[in-house]
Amino acid sequence: MRVVTAAQMRAIDAAAVARDGEVALMRAAGDAIAELIDDYARGEGAVVAVAGNGNNGGDAYAALAAYAGTRECIVYGDPDVHGSPARNDARERALVAGVEERPFPPDPAVLRDAALVLDGILGANARLPLDARSAALVDAIVASGAPVLALDLPTGIEPTTGAVGDAAVHAVATIMLGRPKLGCLLEAARAASGELWCAPLGMRDADADGIDGPRSDVLTAAEFTALLPVRGADADKRSAGAPLIVAGSTQFPGAAVLCAMGAARAGAGYVTVAAPEGAAAALRAHLIEQVVVTYDERDPENAVRTILDLTNRCTSVGIGPGLGLSDAWTTIVNGVLTGTDLPVVADASALYHLAKRLGDYRGKPLVITPHEGEFARISGKGTVAPGTRLARVRAFVDEHGITTLLKGQTTLVAAPGVTHLNPTGTNALATAGTGDVLTGVIATLLAQGLAPVDAARAGAYWHGLAGRLALKERRRGVIARDVAALLGPASIVDPGIDAHLFRLDGYARSARGEQRL
Repeated sequence: MRVVTAAQMRAIDAAAVARDGEVALMRAAGDAIAELIDDYARGEGAVVAVAGNGNNGGDAYAALAAYAGTRECIVYGDPDVHGSPARNDARERALVAGVEERPFPPDPAVLRDAALVLDGILGANARLPLDARSAALVDAIVASGAPVLALDLPTGIEPTTGAVGDAAVHAVATIMLGRPKLGCLLEAARAASGELWCAPLGMRDADADGIDGPRSDVLTAAEFTALLPVRGADADKRSAGAPLIVAGSTQFPGAAVLCAMGAARAGAGYVTVAAPEGAAAALRAHLIEQVVVTYDERDPENAVRTILDLTNRCTSVGIGPGLGLSDAWTTIVNGVLTGTDLPVVADASALYHLAKRLGDYRGKPLVITPHEGEFARISGKGTVAPGTRLARVRAFVDEHGITTLLKGQTTLVAAPGVTHLNPTGTNALATAGTGDVLTGVIATLLAQGLAPVDAARAGAYWHGLAGRLALKERRRGVIARDVAALLGPASIVDPGIDAHLFRLDGYARSARGEQRL
């Protein structure tokens, strides 16, 4: 699904209005918002909608008109302002439903006692800095301590860049209407947006074609499920995916273990690990179903021949976790990368070595998976400044033509022409070894036939879901092995759930008997 800038959203919205009518769209938006209220409301207080004078305020009115709960509903706004026909329709229906309007400025006690605040102040056309009236409303909401459900995006964040203003709402959840807004997925606004929901409202990605820069996309649960390869009834262990994991060293054998386990738990039928002789004993003590083949890293030319011989019986390569940084490893890494036509995912130490020969890998079926520090080095452009991650990774891919997964709270997967934003990131993954598991997952998806960009975006999404599930089960102390072990359960997603309203950063609702992450 497309992730949109403010300009792209305006184009999509205008096309949808021309097809379906503004009143029908706002009524559908109100129905979707109302459906979430009880998921986030606390206690028995009022649901308080803070409705601005534009269509974002109209969405708030529409939600109150559709809400069937017994709580009192109060709207802040200027009753004398006449908005669009759709906003006027929503307000009239809300008043008929018994909604009481309260004028600006708000009574602090009403907000403080609210079961839930609906932030409908500005929406996707917001600009920073906020005007004085909007900033005062935001400050009152923040001071109340009430939970907030933001409509389209929290007031006080910039919808395209994700910048956060001096006055900004921090929502427990955001429901994005029509299409996900780019700003909600980017730092620093990601932390202010809470759980992410999207109500598509029948809008179409293609209506933003050609508007305001390169394309950005995000996976939904349904799209993730469709991407995952399905093992055929007549599959054998190699046709099911046979990744070769080139990882580990005498000092860091665990990286190879975690990478191999990530590959296996992602569904590979036959995992081979190529490792130095000094790591073999540790690997064989932990890897039962995987095959370990050794080489002598002190003889790099012969090591390359040994590894390339193994590629003849494999269908992808994952390389880098736990390798060393000496010149011998430079020979091994680049020798393997230039010597095989198999799709490759390169991480960790491999990034250090291939950075010296980036020009050799343009157009190769290769995924690189740096964190920000590694990316700063490999790009040659230095530290990634706040707010520049998206532009930096796009510029790097435009220059070098290599599919790049830039890790972060919102992991970015960039390929020529498109950048995918992963919505499932979690701080549970902030522990040693989870990146090795991700490399194994991507290696398996490559081995099963996915294109590099698809393997990277599906791998990141799946890895995040497994991390969230691990956090739900353990609460504290999640380790990389937990993430690998939960890849199977995390892949069980019903793509038919709530086509009109779905959780973007997860896939479940407890209110409907579904597992919620």
